[in-house]
Order: sequence, then structure tokens, then C-alpha cells
Amino acid sequence: MKLIGKLAIAAVALTGASALAFWWLTIPRTFPGEVVAAFPPGDAAEGERIFWAGGCASCHAAPGGDGEARLSLAGGLRLKTDFGEFVAPNISPHPTDGIGAWDIADFANAMQHGVSPDGRHYYPAFPYTSYARMIPDDVADLFAFLKTVPAVEGKAPETRLGFPFNIRRGIGLWKRLHLDPAPVASIEGASAEVLLGQYLVEGPGHCGECHTPRDLSGGLKTGEWLAGAVSAEGQGIVPNITPQGLSWSASDIAYYLETGFTPDFDSVGGSMVDVQKNMAMLPAEDREAIAAYLKAIPGHPNGYPARR
Repeated sequence: MKLIGKLAIAAVALTGASALAFWWLTIPRTFPGEVVAAFPPGDAAEGERIFWAGGCASCHAAPGGDGEARLSLAGGLRLKTDFGEFVAPNISPHPTDGIGAWDIADFANAMQHGVSPDGRHYYPAFPYTSYARMIPDDVADLFAFLKTVPAVEGKAPETRLGFPFNIRRGIGLWKRLHLDPAPVASIEGASAEVLLGQYLVEGPGHCGECHTPRDLSGGLKTGEWLAGAVSAEGQGIVPNITPQGLSWSASDIAYYLETGFTPDFDSVGGSMVDVQKNMAMLPAEDREAIAAYLKAIPGHPNGYPARR
């Protein structure tokens, strides 16, 4: 056989092997059946706390909504990023336009593995990299609560991205790098209050998704955890909330989360307005735990370019 023929066969074999490796490495991975079967039934009353801690209304309710309107989870919020424009879906219990036909397996796999009921990867604009740290009870409770909010008719538009980001299967490789349910911060001798704050911040609260800088792939630079970042939408700065960037006391932080007022008599602004509304709905001990955690983590220099 001539050399050119051998090279052609080798190229075909290499291409086939590469395709097979890509297919295997990017398989959407979900919970085994026995793990899902062990999830508790869920308590809607407890789930309301997780709903506010998780900031579900910030993306899935109509922008600017208040009161009961924040429980109308029709989606539609558009998030413009360097990777394209993402659209938050309808997560109301509508049976066809929302998640009303889902079971706990569908919900848990979406929340903690970023996989849809039809087996597709979700884009990480949905912060499942943080929700992966949630305990099963809280996932089940949240699902139970979402069944109690109004069913809203109407599907949100589909997210449509340009090449190569429109190849969802490739998210499987991204997840291998960035989807990790382990805690981020290591805090020696942490109190029960700090550990609760760690769970709320690193898990359902997903604070790191905005307050931590990202690498070129869009993954969080966990070595600069909560050090601040350029806004995902490219406008403005999300502040450094480590002890090196935020000089407030724990009581200042807790008060801000409750009222929206800063120690220097300013008030919450920008995208933090919705977040603070969510935090105000939590029990006082949760806000105090978040504050205690933010004072206990290592300090970092600002994770964004110096302001001019």
C-alpha cells in the first residue's frame, strides 16, 4: 500500500477515535436511579426559604416585578455575554410551557448536573455549578415549593448562540473542568454559623457566580474566590466581597442584606437590588451566617482591572 493510502487510513482512524473520545467525554451524566429514589418527598414551606436563597425570581420572574409578581416565573430575562445571549426559561408549574410535567429526577438532574429531561446539557448561565453543592433535602423542598406558585402560560424564547458555543455537547468537557460539588473555601475551625453561611453562599446563593472572576472558558477562578469581577454582561464591576475588599463588619453586611442600606448611608443598586430583595426574605440567622462566612474567608486583591 502506498504511503498516501496508509496516511489516509490513519487519518480516518484518528478522526474516528477522536469522535468516539469526544462522545464519551461529553455524555450528559445524571444521578443513578437509586440516588434519586432516596430524595425525600420535599416540604414546600421549607422550600420557600431555598427559593429566596437561590435567587430564582431574579432570573425567572419578570424584571422589575414586586410582591406576588415575583412568583410568576415565566422566564424571558435575556443575559447578554461574550458567549452570546442566554434566555431564562419558564420554570412555573405549567404542564407544557414550564416544568409542571417534571418529576424529582428531572429537577435534581437539572439543578445539580445541568442536564435537561431530554438529556441535553444546560448552559452554565444556569448556575448549576453552585447548586451542585446543595443537599438533597433542599433540592426536594425547592421542587415542592415550585409546584405551589402560579402556572404561567407561554414558553420563553430558546437560547440561540453562534458557533462553536451552540454545540451543547461540548459543555460536557466544560463540566469536567468546572462542575465540582466540593466546598470552595477552606476555613479551619469554622463555627456552625460560618458553615451555614458557607453552604448558603457557595450553594443555593451562588454568590461566586457573579463575584468571582472567570477564565477564558467561562469557569470560575476559585483561587480568587469572591474577589470581584467584571460584570458578565460587560458593563460595570461586581465588587470584591472578601475581607480584603469589603471592610464592613458582619453586622453591617447582615443589615445591608436585610434593608439594602450600606454603612455609609448609600443604598443597594444595579443587579444587586433583586438579590437584596431575595436576601430580605430569609430568616435573620441566615443573613447573619452569610455575613459570618464573608468575614471568615481568605482575603484577595480585586479580581478585576483597576478602575480608571
